[in-house]
Amino acid sequence: MAGELQKQTAQAIVNIFETGKARGDYGRVTLLTGDSGHLTYGRAQTTLASGNLYLLIKAYCDTPSAPHARALKPYLPRLADSDLRLDHDAGFRQLLADCGHDPQMHEAQDQFFDRVYWQPAVHMAKAMGAHEALSLAVLYDSMIHGSLNLIRRQVEARHGKLSATGERQWIATYVNERRTWLASHGNKLLHKTVYRMDAFVSLIGQGNWSLDLPVSICGVRLDAAALGYHAAVPVSAIDPGTRNLRLTQPPMTGNDVRALEEALAGEGYIINRDGVFDRGLEDALKMFQAENGLIDDGIAGPATRLVLGL
Repeated sequence: MAGELQKQTAQAIVNIFETGKARGDYGRVTLLTGDSGHLTYGRAQTTLASGNLYLLIKAYCDTPSAPHARALKPYLPRLADSDLRLDHDAGFRQLLADCGHDPQMHEAQDQFFDRVYWQPAVHMAKAMGAHEALSLAVLYDSMIHGSLNLIRRQVEARHGKLSATGERQWIATYVNERRTWLASHGNKLLHKTVYRMDAFVSLIGQGNWSLDLPVSICGVRLDAAALGYHAAVPVSAIDPGTRNLRLTQPPMTGNDVRALEEALAGEGYIINRDGVFDRGLEDALKMFQAENGLIDDGIAGPATRLVLGL
C-alpha cells in the first residue's frame, strides 16, 4: 500500500486534475454550466449538489476561532439542503474565496479530503485486494470525480473481479472503461475530462505502479517541490440524484433511504426497512460508522456510502 510520499503524489495528481496545481487551490470557486455538481470549491473541488460542500464548511465552522466561521454559519442550513441558488450568491462565493487564504481552511480541507475520500479509497483498495500506489491513485481520483461504484460494478460484470483478473490488468481495464464512459457521457462537459484517464494510461504504459517521482501529469512536472499549473476542467461526474441522507423534519424518504436500510440490514443491524429515515435508522447508522472508523454523525455521506457499497 502507498507510503506517505506516494499518498502525497496521488493526491497531487488529483489536485492537478481539479485545479491545475499540485498542491491544490484552496480558494478556488468554480461554476460550469451543465456541471451536475453545481458550485464546486477548494483544493479538490468538492460540490454543492452532493452535499459535500456542506460537510466541509461545517467542519471549518466547528474549528475553534476560525475567522470566517461567523459569516459562514448562516449558510449552513442552505448548504445542508444543497440549495442550488447558492450557485449565484455572489456574497457566499466571495466568502469562500476569502477563506482560501486562511490556514485553518487549508487544514480543514486537508482533513476533509483525507477523511471523506482518501481513507475510503484505502478501505476499498484493501477490500478489493489492490496494493499498488497507482491503483490507489485511480480509485481516489474516481472517488473525487464521482461515480466510482458505477464503473467498478460495470467492469466487474464484464471482466470479473480484481482478485480473478489480477490487479494491474483490472486497473488498466477500469481506466479504459472509465475513459469510454466519460467520452460518451450524456453530459458533454465530461467529455473534456478524459485527460484524467489519459494521464493514468500514460503512467500504466510507463509501468510506474509505484508512482516514482518525477512524473509529468497533464504537462505539469510533478516532483517533491512541484507547484505546477494546468488549465483544468473541474467537472463533477457525481450522480445528480445522490444526496447525503440524514435525520430531518419531515423525514427523508425514497429509494435511496431504502437502499441504506437494506445495506445496514445486510451488516446485521435490525431496523425497519420502510424507506423512511427515522431515529432508529440514525442510531443504527451511527453504530455502523463508529464500528468502521468513520465519524459517527448519523449522516450517510460519501465516505459512509462507499464503505457500505452504495
